[in-house]
Amino acid sequence: MKKIVLALGLMSLAALANAADPLNGTTWKTIDDKTKQPKAIVKFTEQKNGTLSASIQSVLTPGEENACKKCEGPYHNKSLKGLRIVTGLKNVGGTSYENGSILDPQSGKTYKLKGQIADGGKKLELRGFIGVAALGRNQTWIRAN
Repeated sequence: MKKIVLALGLMSLAALANAADPLNGTTWKTIDDKTKQPKAIVKFTEQKNGTLSASIQSVLTPGEENACKKCEGPYHNKSLKGLRIVTGLKNVGGTSYENGSILDPQSGKTYKLKGQIADGGKKLELRGFIGVAALGRNQTWIRAN
């Protein structure tokens, strides 16, 4: 009987370990794809529906921390700190993600998003695009924690 209880306990722990998404709870330094300069620190959080979102924890570019002036709807003139810039990102296997969206606070535009964790978890390679992924921009974020 003890062996059965131990086996069930180990299987439960293994199931919980597999359920945790590798991005959940991690923080990343965003790097501007044009200037190659750090822009912000963002943190990923898993939502109840299993998708991931990411919010700005701190802005690294002086003078840009105040508001999302070009954003529309509920984000218009909101502080960048705490702003949710990634929504709906879904793990599609291992370290690959798709079906998300990302808000560019500089332009106020929202793009479709896909990406993958790379370099042993040290980098997050993202592709933001409108329509098809071939017509988009790449960014590589660096793990901050």
